[in-house]
Amino acid sequence: MNSSSSKHPAQCAIALSPCKGWFCYLLRCADDTLYCGITNDLEKRLAAHNAGMASKYTRARLPVELVFAEPCADRSTASKREMAIKQMARSEKLKLCTRAPIP
Repeated sequence: MNSSSSKHPAQCAIALSPCKGWFCYLLRCADDTLYCGITNDLEKRLAAHNAGMASKYTRARLPVELVFAEPCADRSTASKREMAIKQMARSEKLKLCTRAPIP
């Protein structure tokens, strides 16, 4: 699927505030799959994903859209949350997207 025919925007439609600290996040890819990761700079990481520079998985599924971000106390906590989310069913992940605002 080329990016011009995608139903997803190339960038997040939500303005990201410049938050400090660690985050666990979910992206919706152009093929409607979900990708979970962690970062300490949401805006920079989203840009890297959409530039094809962040992960092999998202590079093949551009563009991506940020649909969930959760602040975490530190990198360790963010990594543990990422693992917990990765073990969830897709339906549970989608519920996260509707309940939590993106910072």
